[in-house]
Amino acid sequence: MTTSRQPNGASTIYHGKDGRWHGRVTVGVKDDGTPDRRHVGRKTRAEVTKAVRELEKQRDSTGVRKAGQIWTVENWLTHWAENIAAPNVGENTIDGYRVAVYHHLIPGLGAHRLEKLEPEHLERFYRKMQANGSSAGTAHQVHRTVKTALNEAVRRRHLTINPASVAKAPKVEEEEVEPYTLEEVQRLLAEATKVRNTARWVIALALGLRQGEVLGLKWEDVDFEVGVILVRRGRLRPRYQHGCGDKCGRKPGYCPQKINVRRETKDTKTRAGKRPIGMPEELLKLLKRHKEEQERERVRARDLWVEKGYVFTSPAGEPLNPNTDFHRWKDLLKTAKVRDGRLHDARHTAATVLLILGVPEAVVDRIMGWEPGKSARMRRRYQHLTGQVLQQTAAKVGGLLWGTVPSAPLSTPGGLLPGSSQDPAPVAPTVHVARLGERLIPFLHREHADSVVAQWGDDHPGHPAEVEEWGREEWKDKGPGGVRLIRERMPDRKGVHHAHAVFLPGGERLNIGHTEQWSVMAWEFETDLYTDLPVRWHTTRRPGQEVEAQVRGTDQGAVAVAFGEACAQAVDRARNPERYGDSDAC
Repeated sequence: MTTSRQPNGASTIYHGKDGRWHGRVTVGVKDDGTPDRRHVGRKTRAEVTKAVRELEKQRDSTGVRKAGQIWTVENWLTHWAENIAAPNVGENTIDGYRVAVYHHLIPGLGAHRLEKLEPEHLERFYRKMQANGSSAGTAHQVHRTVKTALNEAVRRRHLTINPASVAKAPKVEEEEVEPYTLEEVQRLLAEATKVRNTARWVIALALGLRQGEVLGLKWEDVDFEVGVILVRRGRLRPRYQHGCGDKCGRKPGYCPQKINVRRETKDTKTRAGKRPIGMPEELLKLLKRHKEEQERERVRARDLWVEKGYVFTSPAGEPLNPNTDFHRWKDLLKTAKVRDGRLHDARHTAATVLLILGVPEAVVDRIMGWEPGKSARMRRRYQHLTGQVLQQTAAKVGGLLWGTVPSAPLSTPGGLLPGSSQDPAPVAPTVHVARLGERLIPFLHREHADSVVAQWGDDHPGHPAEVEEWGREEWKDKGPGGVRLIRERMPDRKGVHHAHAVFLPGGERLNIGHTEQWSVMAWEFETDLYTDLPVRWHTTRRPGQEVEAQVRGTDQGAVAVAFGEACAQAVDRARNPERYGDSDAC
């Protein structure tokens, strides 16, 4: 009887002399060109057959781990950081990788066999990090680092799947940044005139350049004739080594003979980062004065001056150290009596000013140095919807729909940047509805609905109140007012003051049967009526040709003053409809 020969590379199953069943599966080719045959052994034929089939399935889907060196997590992360990542990423990036690898991952997970690392190991490690005092942001950065390193291990077939891709990353709540108000910016600029390198802070607050971009500016990048700054490089943080042979017993940065082993600057990371920016005339004059002052410093320093062409330097001509620059910013905030904030918050402030001024998005992207593919996300992150932006937008909508003439923006505490609000409400499948008697108030977040129900119960004892769960589409179709009334945040309990009057076509005030001024708790208002502005007002022509004046705001005195202005405009509008585009109604 003849038996057919198995084709080359086919899996084989046989009974060995040791009494066990064995299987061999070809999973690829070794580095020397010979077939890579993997062995499995089991007690029974059925068991070994199952193991062979599983190995074949793994080979044909995700691939089988490459034969060779047995990697531990420590070995692989060290090899990846120094031999794969370091030659191919920027200096700041590799610094972040090394902190994650050597200070967190290797001490916490380094002893694991690479192929034995499980998602649960990572998740427990992240929780332990946070329990030991690390922030959620630090744990998330460690997660991103190990995920990148293990993706490379998968690509090189040292792993078949990346456990970090399966593990749940630590949740990071993005901190809402409050840009500085116009009053705060003016106080900072006034105080900046008293310190060295005044123009450095003006550039940050007016143009929104990153710290590295400002400190990396050279005089060759400043065109005084055209009035333009060309951003094309960024200052790097110094990295020091001992110059004393490690004999001083201090950290390298504090060694008396320290040596900077990192270049001073690098080119911008993206093409979008390399950009020209127009300068206001005041800043242009300030830079000219700064250059004259630098010339005087050069004369005073004499032989100690190191000429490198930087715009902002130490008294000896060296480029400013980013760490020193950061501490000068903190000092400026204290002396100007402005709330504490990051240096990067100045960039948020500049971006928000561009939003208020109505600068086109394409121009904003060029000024801020945002890449086209990421610009929309960056605008959402950096441009904050201030009260003035919301008020101007509402006035424009009112002018379009009701033919009102938008009044000039009323002053608010803090000027152009009175505050910020959260981004527009994201889409959520569930709407949490607070039922307060017969009223229904929808919220994106359950805790807000619960809080309103509790407040209603305190203010209206004996009245029923509860929270209901509605589907978003159900609320859109059946809820009073639809999705536009869904609140994204908890309303304020402070009072909102109202004033209302109606005038006949000749200008005579109509008796409308209720008090012309009243106050109500703000949190009881529906979304379209709620305001956190000190005051806002408008006039509207009714279908019956009467003109009504509406005023509301959180500042009772401002509301009273604005009510007089609103009534004056309403009387004039009632008497002169053609002046307001109402002539068709007459």
